[in-house]
Amino acid sequence: MAQIAEDLLLLLLDNGSAQPGLDNPRRGHVLAAATLLDIAYSCRVRPSVDGEPVPPGRLVALDAAGPSDPVIAPALDYLRATPRRPADAIKALARHTEGRLLEHLERMGHIRRVSLPGRGFRRREAYPLTDRRRVGPARDAVLAALFDRRPPAAPAAAIITVLHAADGLGALLSLNDRGWRWVHARAGEIASGSWVDESPTGMAEVNLAVTASAVRQALAQLS
Repeated sequence: MAQIAEDLLLLLLDNGSAQPGLDNPRRGHVLAAATLLDIAYSCRVRPSVDGEPVPPGRLVALDAAGPSDPVIAPALDYLRATPRRPADAIKALARHTEGRLLEHLERMGHIRRVSLPGRGFRRREAYPLTDRRRVGPARDAVLAALFDRRPPAAPAAAIITVLHAADGLGALLSLNDRGWRWVHARAGEIASGSWVDESPTGMAEVNLAVTASAVRQALAQLS
């Protein structure tokens, strides 16, 4: 299950227009990065290290069993072909990840697709949420981690990390200068991996944090 990427897209759609609240190409990049972190959280990819037969920092697919879905499977197949640089993986996966996520969320009944009037032959669509049972807890988790300094669970930490790296937190929040100073400081702490030390973690969380470090550096370069 692509929980991180799904929750992130639902959060970006949770607005009055029912359209993603982050511009492209940043939106494509953060959704692709979130998908990579979903795969890392399931311990099926990690960055390479010194001494391995591939350059350090490449994303290496692992032989780990686990459920897959229409979002995770193509991304995992791409990573299995050869070790990838994080920036290359983000750019490649950004081409199709949003479309796959929208189709998957619509099939699951989390959103519905609405055609909007447009000029010429260009079709515009909105994706209103069908209910808030999924997006509500996801938003609460992000806000609690940022404003109440609660130790974030892995999905919330990953969402904060990719949005912070792409300077995309403004798609979720509207704050004054003082509020932004607080949020950027706290988000920076989380993006640095401090969340792993704030609560008990296991191998999945550690692998996610290590992979997130490589992914966020690539996101920052692409933004």
